[in-house]
Formats: sequence, structure tokens, C-alpha cells
Amino acid sequence: MRTVNSISGGKTSAFIAANYKADYNVFALVTTNDLNCIYPDSFLRKEVSQRINREFIGTLEDDKIIKTIFELEQFIGSRITWVAGESFENIIPKSNYLPNIMHRYCTTELKLKPIFDFWKSQIDEPIEMRIGFRANETKRAERMIKKTNDNGLLEFKTIIGKKNGRNRWAQIQWQKPSFPLIENRIFKDQIETFWKNKPVDFAEFNNCVGCFHRNEMFLKFMSEMHPNKFDWFIKRESETNNTFKNGITYQKIKEYKMQMGLFSNDFTNCDSGSCGL
Repeated sequence: MRTVNSISGGKTSAFIAANYKADYNVFALVTTNDLNCIYPDSFLRKEVSQRINREFIGTLEDDKIIKTIFELEQFIGSRITWVAGESFENIIPKSNYLPNIMHRYCTTELKLKPIFDFWKSQIDEPIEMRIGFRANETKRAERMIKKTNDNGLLEFKTIIGKKNGRNRWAQIQWQKPSFPLIENRIFKDQIETFWKNKPVDFAEFNNCVGCFHRNEMFLKFMSEMHPNKFDWFIKRESETNNTFKNGITYQKIKEYKMQMGLFSNDFTNCDSGSCGL
């Protein structure tokens, strides 16, 4: 069974890539076609476009993640395969609502599906997928294992053809999750220590700037750190007359008047979305 390291751009998945050699290292990039979010380095834009085989304009994650992946590739001495699904704004009209904590189709469409499509075209047999759950996250691992079938494999629902003009769907078994950090008792502090003074620079926070898993204070902070990207989320709410978070708009969050300044160390990174898996 061939092995795959799924890389999110954060320190944990990068630690796995650096310490657990795999047959494939795969990074799923979230893209946008919004020119207000254009990646500022034209040379790297071209490099990314070549990697994902279509024009790259920008990402809704921290721009630093682009350099992170290139630096990580040099550090581990192994090629990282870049994949990308449709741009974020293009997947929204396919649903009648914005992704939210109850229906987070963005993770499926922007992260899992591109990796699955790569697997289908390049491998097409069950793989071992390394999952970046740390030693204190055994409950998350248990929940994932419960989703596996009788063969111990996770399945992905995809179109396999058409019948009478309609799509035919099927559940395809494709990956066996493994948890090397849990097995080897690796905690966050060990990962932080490992990356000290290494030639790989990481963004302070992973996942999309406007990820709905973040609390309102955190989102307010992101609106100040990445105003153009945060405005992308505001625009989507305005266009759809819907919200990413229940009971509050991102425009209202942006307009919050804070009594004191917000600093990056006021927040911890969010693992809730599992977007790097």
C-alpha cells in the first residue's frame, strides 16, 4: 500500500512530511479568481500556475503559505504535488447556501476532492494517508476511524458516469488513515521545537482567512490582518443574502469596535476544520 502525506502548510503536517517519508506529498491549494486578492509576487504566481496546471490568481489563505510549500519542498528534498479544485467563489453557486459549521462543503470541495482526483488519476488503489493528529488528539482519530468501512478504508462519494442523462454516484474506498504522531507520542511542543531555526517560514494561522470555525474575536483580528481577503467573505454574504456564521454577518464582525488591540498570540490555530487532511 503506497503512502501519502497530505500537507496543509502548517507545522504539524510539515513535520510529518519531514520525518515520515512517503511515496507522495500532496498539497491542496484554496484558490480565488478575485483580483483584489491577487498574490503579489508575479514570479511565484507563474510557478504556482505551472504546478496546478491553470492560472493562479490568489488564495484565501495567508499568502505566506505559498512560500512555505516551496521552502518545505527544498527542506525535505522531495517533490510536493500541488492540486487545486475550482476556485472558492465557483463552488458556492452549486449549493443553496454558504458553507457553515453544519454543512462545510468547502473542505470537501477545496481540499478532499482535489486530492481524491489526483489519487484517482495517478494511483487508483487504496493508500495509507498520514493524518496530522497529535498525541493529545486521540478522540479525533477515533472519530475518523469510526467513519471507515469494513475494510478499514475511508470512502469518497463521486460521479462515476451517467444514466438516462443523470449523474451516477458511488462511494469509492480510497484511503486508510494512519496517525504517526499519535503512535509516536508527538505533541505540539515537540513540533514547535523541531521547526526552530529551520529554513521554512510558516504563517501564524492556517486555513482560510474567514474560516467560520473561528470565533468572532478571531475573525475581527483576521479582518484587520487581511482586509482584502476578509472582504471576499463579506461579498459572498451580500451576494447570497446568507451568512457563514449563524446569527451574525462578517460585515458586522468587521465593524466591531475593540476596547484594546488584538495580537496574534491572543489566539491559537484552529484545528476544527481538518482542512489539511
